Amino acid sequence: MNRLLVQNGRVIDPSQGLDRVTNLAVEDGRITGYDAEPRDGDRVLDATGKIVAPGLIDMHVHLCEPGREEDETIATGTAAALAGGFTTIACMPDTEPPLDSPAGVEFIRLQAERAGHCRVEVIAAVSKGRAGTELSEMGQLVRAGAVAFSDNASPVFNPELMRRALEYCLMFDRAILSHAEARELTLGGVMHEGQVSLVLGLSGIPAAAEDVMVGRDIVLSEATGGRIHLLHLSTVGALEIVRRAKRRNVRVTAEVAPHHFSLTDERLRSFDSNFKTSPPLRSREDVEACIAGLADGTIDVIASDHSPHAREKKMQELDLAPFGVVGLETCLPLVISELIEPGRLDWPTALAKLTINPARILRLDRGTLAIGAPADITVIDPSVRWTIDAEALRSKSKNTPFAGRAVRGRADTVIVGGAVRFRAG
Repeated sequence: MNRLLVQNGRVIDPSQGLDRVTNLAVEDGRITGYDAEPRDGDRVLDATGKIVAPGLIDMHVHLCEPGREEDETIATGTAAALAGGFTTIACMPDTEPPLDSPAGVEFIRLQAERAGHCRVEVIAAVSKGRAGTELSEMGQLVRAGAVAFSDNASPVFNPELMRRALEYCLMFDRAILSHAEARELTLGGVMHEGQVSLVLGLSGIPAAAEDVMVGRDIVLSEATGGRIHLLHLSTVGALEIVRRAKRRNVRVTAEVAPHHFSLTDERLRSFDSNFKTSPPLRSREDVEACIAGLADGTIDVIASDHSPHAREKKMQELDLAPFGVVGLETCLPLVISELIEPGRLDWPTALAKLTINPARILRLDRGTLAIGAPADITVIDPSVRWTIDAEALRSKSKNTPFAGRAVRGRADTVIVGGAVRFRAG
């Protein structure tokens, strides 16, 4: 196969502390060198004025197949991932039936191969049926290819089950991905509990529901030595609990979703269900805390929490509509527009949270442009300005809260295993 030369791009690889303009060579699906000179037969990709990064990794995606193909399929979800710059995504187990068996894991992997878009890793269920009463067959699921465990979008409400899951995962060096929510505090809730919910007369979801469960999971992680990853954090209190735990060297990592660092509960004044998320959009203070957590390292990962829902489901009354927004195609431009452009994060810090950090949590051999690594590469145009159009999204569902929003930057070219899988336009 002819060599691929990515030429004249600004290569930023946080895994190596690399940030310079260079030529990147790819052969046989692997990174083979830097500062390479063009030679006869090369396929040349001109990246002048663009950023060349390790392929982006989204470790929190709901693909809905099997069971809810009206919302999303593996084919449409992975096409959306490529358009968003992601070369690897991790599929959550809240399918119907849940991903609690080796057959379920194998189904996702085979469907992803057939789609031929990005790589798909599988997060298997912690408990059988995601019912929270009996552990899944974790050893068999790991052998089938599961890279981590979660009952998302349900919390593991039984602390004894969570303790045993953390202990069991020590044998496989797998993390538990926790949806931190005390359901007893959120029943019937529609939006963040605060002044806006009071004015609108909508049932509130208190920040304490997240804080309580984050505290519990960190205590169990510290007691067992198991690895806990906290999904989509959104509150001042939860972030401070994680910050203190990291000072004690607890094996805890955490993520935030773009809608939680860029939108507040004020958006629910429109009664638009596309702003209904779980956890809910919080106060301005919580948004600022999420951004501060990204800047000081409390938050390790930025993940989309891509949660597609068919149009007819989201068009119900606010209290009946499901929680969730699509995010694969808007994640990167929001990181650029909301964090990098205003100077909240620099490029290497932001890209670490989209590449090497999720790779390390999931124990993947990706998220790096080191020589010999798989040639998963995202070429980013950081200057292009565009407006998010819900109808133009490649996701099967269009439930974005960012429709009509002007943003800057997007994926220009996406390479998976040395093969160009996506070109903008």
